[in-house]
Amino acid sequence: MKYKKIYYEPEALNYELGQKLRERYNNIEWLPITSHNNIEELRKKDNKDFIELKKYLIIGIRKTHKYVENKKSSDYLVPFTSSGCSAMCLYCYLVCNYNKCSYLRIYANNEFIISNLIKKSIKAKETSTFEIGSNSDLILENQITGNLNKVIEEFGEKGRGFITFPTKFNMVDKLLNLKHNGKTIIRMSLNPQYIISKIEIGTSSLINRINAINKLCDAGYKVGILIAPVIFVENWKELYFELIQKLKNKLSYKVKQEMFIEVIFMTYSYVHNAINEQAFPDKIKLYNKKLMTGRGKGKYIYRKEYRDDAEKFIRSELNKNFDSPNIIYVV
Repeated sequence: MKYKKIYYEPEALNYELGQKLRERYNNIEWLPITSHNNIEELRKKDNKDFIELKKYLIIGIRKTHKYVENKKSSDYLVPFTSSGCSAMCLYCYLVCNYNKCSYLRIYANNEFIISNLIKKSIKAKETSTFEIGSNSDLILENQITGNLNKVIEEFGEKGRGFITFPTKFNMVDKLLNLKHNGKTIIRMSLNPQYIISKIEIGTSSLINRINAINKLCDAGYKVGILIAPVIFVENWKELYFELIQKLKNKLSYKVKQEMFIEVIFMTYSYVHNAINEQAFPDKIKLYNKKLMTGRGKGKYIYRKEYRDDAEKFIRSELNKNFDSPNIIYVV
């Protein structure tokens, strides 16, 4: 992606990655900031400026390194080398954390972040799985920094346990010949192409994501499929039926034998709705009063009766089309 401006903490230029990015993007305006977490000029922008904000790249220093326990697809959530994203999925959970300022932030102290991860993995009492992609899409970030290549090989050589991350992007060719030693788990997030085109704005197409996960599995990576998030658009059953059929026909035999599956239903929020109404007035309206109910402060989930029906439908279709599908959870 071509960025229009770069906001940076001057300290970031003391790091090798900061210097590398300064040289790479030397034809773009660089604006100094005191903190990547509070850029007043951007924070004061209107919701309608959301698309414009996504065209900025932020470079700073990560100061938070606390690991959080997690009992879904990993044991720990890791504060890693980036946060935010340049894509514009209308439901993005990062918007809940960063509001309209969910632009991509790159952290220049990547060497410390990666070495800290390896040390944590070695010190862990049990073999653990570390989620490194909970705050960003690392395939996208990797096109800018090369951090993903670096952590896969270094963790493969020195780390204990596994690292894992999800993605909606297909740019995986740089990863195929890395020495990962079976310690990296890559989960591809999939949705019907209609939803990708209309809602997951700026991400890779369904067929390109499928081709990418086939390549990764052939390269020896442990792989997972996320049907996520399930969204009740019009004719949603037909769309997800077609998605599962496409997975049956297009996923390689190796993927189908080795993959695990996660199914995640969409959580929406008041913040999403406020931004989408101003920034994307012509896009699909995701809030549906009939289908949704409140959950916590300002968040919406699908009502139990509709969600349970959808879970039953998706489980049934997966069981019809795959031999003993390894569905590790539905949430």
